[in-house]
Amino acid sequence: MTITAEAPSIAGLFASRRRRLTIGAALLAVVLVLLAVASLGSGAVKIAPADVVRVVTAWATGDREALAGRDALIILSIRVPRLLLGCLIGAALAVSGALMQGLFRNPLADPGLVGVSSGAALAAGFTIVLGDRIFGTVAAQLPFVLLPLGAFLGGLASTLILYAIATRHGRTSVAIMLLAGVALGAFAGALTGLLAFVSDDRQLRDLTFWSLGSLSGASWTKVATVTPLILPVLLAVPFLARGLNALLLGEAEAFHLGIPVQALKRAAIMMVAVAVGASVASAGVIGFVGIVVPHLLRLLFGPDHRVLLPLAALLGAILLTGADLLARTLVAPAELPIGILTAAIGAPFFLWLLLRRDRTLDA
Repeated sequence: MTITAEAPSIAGLFASRRRRLTIGAALLAVVLVLLAVASLGSGAVKIAPADVVRVVTAWATGDREALAGRDALIILSIRVPRLLLGCLIGAALAVSGALMQGLFRNPLADPGLVGVSSGAALAAGFTIVLGDRIFGTVAAQLPFVLLPLGAFLGGLASTLILYAIATRHGRTSVAIMLLAGVALGAFAGALTGLLAFVSDDRQLRDLTFWSLGSLSGASWTKVATVTPLILPVLLAVPFLARGLNALLLGEAEAFHLGIPVQALKRAAIMMVAVAVGASVASAGVIGFVGIVVPHLLRLLFGPDHRVLLPLAALLGAILLTGADLLARTLVAPAELPIGILTAAIGAPFFLWLLLRRDRTLDA
């Protein structure tokens, strides 16, 4: 009797989780499609939603005759790469935030805690301010290659340094990693400030714009460069869901459940380094996506990473696509740095979530 009574509840649990994931993914996918159509039609040249759908359909089916007009040129050459880049970066930042929060077992954790963003920003500032003096004519000929490459290598290097500091005798201390990440972030911020102090007016504008984040430099080349780095991470993170769920019980408990805890930490840290480093390298520093998205999804769907990770990718893409749409339309024909909008939207929203959570706990 006990087995037959428990079996339906277990089956119902899995069915409920699957149903939540299906419904959540379907709703987020619909919102993302609607935002994508609005984003492709908005800008200095307004394009009707029907024309956007027509051009995208013709592009997907290979109808060359329908792609000969001005609208098709604007959409396919400028706006589609920007949309794809924003979706990739938003998904990468949100999934990285979910990974960090699962690894630290703290819903306030952020990818910046591992030093990736700070290291990437420092390397980008170094390239902007000192690139001409060190690399000479190469910097002038390849400015769009050196800057993303420098930012990516800087983020990866800072993560490797942090991992080396926190690892002793083959074991990685999450507490030491958190504290060392804060220290390395502060040190990198001080050096970035020093670079800003010695920069000229042009370099200071570039450095400021980079530190605030923007998708204005999106191109098919950037999409082709970033996709091989971010897409494998997005496809691989669901395989860490079981281990992250076990970590919620504690490291010792996860180990006794058969989870290779050290391998899980290394995999999560390297995935965050690659995803966030590539994102910062292509669009600058964009904050709050990695905090708000996983936290909101956790409140709505619970802490199960099998649901949290795939939905974080969708909601992260939605958030950054929406922020980019606002950045291009609020002060048109000028463009706001997207980092300002994510902070302006994310900070009050995050405070509201915290207050809501406190009321729930008090009740």
